[in-house]
Amino acid sequence: MNTFKKLMLAAALAAPATIAATHAYAQVSGIGVVDPDAAMNNSRAWKAAAQQLQTTYKAQLDQAQARQKAIEAELQPLVTAYETARRAAKPNEAALRTQAQTIQQKQQAGQQELAQLTSPFARARAYAIEQLQGQLGAAVDAAAKRKNASLVLTPNSVAFMQPAADLTADVTTELDRLLPSVSITPPAGWQPGQQGQQQQAAAPAAAAPAPAAAPAARQPAGR
Repeated sequence: MNTFKKLMLAAALAAPATIAATHAYAQVSGIGVVDPDAAMNNSRAWKAAAQQLQTTYKAQLDQAQARQKAIEAELQPLVTAYETARRAAKPNEAALRTQAQTIQQKQQAGQQELAQLTSPFARARAYAIEQLQGQLGAAVDAAAKRKNASLVLTPNSVAFMQPAADLTADVTTELDRLLPSVSITPPAGWQPGQQGQQQQAAAPAAAAPAPAAAPAARQPAGR
């Protein structure tokens, strides 16, 4: 099991989204590259939100970390006993299955408990991420237009690129302009994914095609 502290710290600092868009950078053979994780991670809004999340939910995160350690301490003797029994000359298969089920049940119960402890943090983080994701497509469009771009790839689609083709910093600049800050206080009744659903509902049924494909967002993991 990974320690809870590492997972939570990674989540607060990790970039909150990944995109795949079609734009282009005329200065380098018509190809531009954007690392969306880096672009969003470097935005002023996300840096401030990550710090606010760690400060606002410190008590809950510390409690979850302490509980994680306690759960690991409770499980360790059971795991040791299981491994000892499994290595016996004639292991009792029925007993081993019972031991394995007990360990699994306790692990699942512990995961549920930790998820409940950190749910306020996770909800606030998701709300901050969704606000950034809502402006990501516009930031890519603006950066691409400013650099006369029409095709933008993500780094994992590129084997080699010239530094001049990297639009990542330009996207960060546009995010800072479009969204200087985000809130970590979700409104009453808010659920993750609402913003995208509301935007789809508000769009005309037969809208004209956009000049570029909308970015696809990916949730990051951990604190």
